[in-house]
Amino acid sequence: MRIKLDENLPLSLAAALQALGHDVHTTLEEGLTGSPDPEIWKAAQREGRLLITQDLDFSDIRQFLPGTHQGILLVRLHSPNRKNLVQRVAELFEKENVGVWAECFVVATDRKVRVLRPSMKPPRQS
Repeated sequence: MRIKLDENLPLSLAAALQALGHDVHTTLEEGLTGSPDPEIWKAAQREGRLLITQDLDFSDIRQFLPGTHQGILLVRLHSPNRKNLVQRVAELFEKENVGVWAECFVVATDRKVRVLRPSMKPPRQS
């Protein structure tokens, strides 16, 4: 899978995902550290990469509607230290069928994974 790691994730995660056979780019390697979110988003889309982030700016499924992008994995851990982030995301990529996450909006917590697929509609606003 082609992946872009946002700057709020440890670089050691890139190595862990590469060891699992994934093609991983980081914002640091690409000189995008400190860049505005829209610039990081455009780079991920242009390169056809799933964006992995902790940034809640990417959490609005109305703006990031499944099926309109390459995919987002939003990681939301109770204690998001480097070790926990690497461990949880690597675990997901080892155990889950991440190949079906293309064009999906995925939220991963400590214990759950929620996948919103292109055919799913976002919740209605009241």
